Amino acid sequence: MNQIKILWVDDEIDLLKPHILFLEKKNYHLTTCNNGRDAVDMYADGDFDLVFLDENMPGMSGLEVLAEIKEIKSSTPVIMITKSEEEYIMEEAIGSKIADYLIKPVNPNQILLSIKKNLDHSRLISEKTTLDYQKEFRKIALDLSMVNTYEGWVDLYKKLIFWELQLENIEDQGMSEILESQKSEANSQFGKFIERNYEDWYEPKAEHPVLSHTLFKTLVVPELKKKDRPVLFVVIDNLRYDQWKSFESIVANHYKLEKETAYYAILPTATQYARNAIFAGLTPLEMEKKFPQYWKNDVEEGGKNLYEAELLSAQLKRLGLNLKEDYFKITSLASGRKLVDNFKGLKENDLVTVVYNFIDMLSHAKTEMDVVKELAADDKAYRSLTLSWFKNSPLLEIIQQAQQMGFRLIITTDHGTINVKSPSKVIGDKNTSLNLRYKTGRSLTYEDKDVYAVKDPKIIGLPAINMSSSFIFAKNDSFLAYVNNYNHYVSYYRNTYQHGGISLEEMIVPFLVFNPK
Repeated sequence: MNQIKILWVDDEIDLLKPHILFLEKKNYHLTTCNNGRDAVDMYADGDFDLVFLDENMPGMSGLEVLAEIKEIKSSTPVIMITKSEEEYIMEEAIGSKIADYLIKPVNPNQILLSIKKNLDHSRLISEKTTLDYQKEFRKIALDLSMVNTYEGWVDLYKKLIFWELQLENIEDQGMSEILESQKSEANSQFGKFIERNYEDWYEPKAEHPVLSHTLFKTLVVPELKKKDRPVLFVVIDNLRYDQWKSFESIVANHYKLEKETAYYAILPTATQYARNAIFAGLTPLEMEKKFPQYWKNDVEEGGKNLYEAELLSAQLKRLGLNLKEDYFKITSLASGRKLVDNFKGLKENDLVTVVYNFIDMLSHAKTEMDVVKELAADDKAYRSLTLSWFKNSPLLEIIQQAQQMGFRLIITTDHGTINVKSPSKVIGDKNTSLNLRYKTGRSLTYEDKDVYAVKDPKIIGLPAINMSSSFIFAKNDSFLAYVNNYNHYVSYYRNTYQHGGISLEEMIVPFLVFNPK
């Protein structure tokens, strides 16, 4: 390992000899300078890893030196040391992107800590995170062998996401690979749990988690009944729990999180089923019976989510809620900008509902466009792309306006999505649905180990295309590939983000309530 080179600039550098000797014994290489002008020249000629800079020097001040050396090379950490506790000096130094700020007298251990914080930060975090995950690995493995409740699966999934986010920036990629294998095992066990329990959740008076069709009544209505604030209800299509975590801190600049919970998206975890169920407060089977004019089955022509506003109005009426409300579906930058421009006109509303479709479009674009395949090659990149979108989206501007207008904010989604990697052969007739993570139709032939099959869709609240139709749902990271033109199909869809089936990523999704700061 190369010796770390430090430039220390102070007009009383001779008085700092004990500190310099202390650091040299720790194997740091120190170059000293007693004035700002020479310091700038030395910095330009040298290749320093870090600079200690006295703020109060005759001639060029520390802040003047800082400005010049930042122009030469801005990435080197600069630690400002000063006798002054003047607030404006601190603010100017921090505004100039110093790495640390120390007030004299400083002791050698303070100096050492600041060096480690700035130069060894990544390595120390990496080593500590690796050690902590190694300890946690055994506990997760034990939990995985014992978890048998829907609440337990939520807790385990959140734990896996926590460690995925902790490990994504460390140097030891082996740890991330171990976590990936734990996630894969978790999804395998979760698929078995759903097979054993999902049908029971639809029994009368059965204990079950909050599901898509019970979400609004169970979790949204209590917020509406408080009547102390208007509510902005945002449904971001396809938002996974880990993607929410990627931009949580951005929302936190404007809103304080009051409640974080998870609910279970219904099967199929697809927009036409799960999102319609949220707004209707009904299962798809109930929707087909009660609102045949709004419901379309998989193989029918036309849009499948065209009547969410009408379904929501009917649910509000059924629940006895007489509210001033508006519904907006954002499917383009232009429609997002239009809502930003007009949002202040909604200040008298009790409820504003916004469906935002960007992440769904992103997952489709990854399937169809090579450039997006490159940008969202894996879950880490997919999260990064989601963060970049959110920071620059009209949705963030809408949320900022809502905060200024005193709206309570609810963020949720209709379902998540999973990166599919394992093809599973399926055969069906020409009226079989096209989704890669579930199929519905007659005479389906499939690989039993890869799917959860439901012969009678009514028992899980689903309509049937015809009398003998069944549903199959892909488990783990499988995708359902037709035998015809199999190799082309597999190469085209492998490593794309799909939804409709059974996985932690698709079914366990966030529900978040915020109050404005």
